[in-house]
Amino acid sequence: MTGWWVGDLVIGAAAAVLAVWAALVAALLVLRPRGGLLEEAVRLLPDVLRLVRRLAADPDLPRGVRVRLWLLIAYLALPIDLVPDVVPVLGYADDAIITAAVLRSVVRRAGTEAVRAHWPGTEGGFAALARLTGIDTD
Repeated sequence: MTGWWVGDLVIGAAAAVLAVWAALVAALLVLRPRGGLLEEAVRLLPDVLRLVRRLAADPDLPRGVRVRLWLLIAYLALPIDLVPDVVPVLGYADDAIITAAVLRSVVRRAGTEAVRAHWPGTEGGFAALARLTGIDTD
């Protein structure tokens, strides 16, 4: 009789985890780049990873920006994905979508100049990154 609340607690925790996961998947669907930008993100992946590492190591950037970038690096390094790879399209795209969302927030906080200063790729690659993250290149 005293253990009935344990079952309710487990069911409630499982429901909460499922609800958070569903909300994150919905956010990925909303944040997903449109019009071929996802393919560009995959093509730019090596340069974007170098950019993220360089920005995370820059002591001139605000601490909150660097923390976001280090959390992104940790997420990308983990073998566990938010959306399993068996889910068509989104399964493989979740890393690119999350990276783009984090870079959008970094650009808003740190500024375009910081991203431009650390960009290791070509001008065309930076233009694609600007489209992907919403960077104002004017």
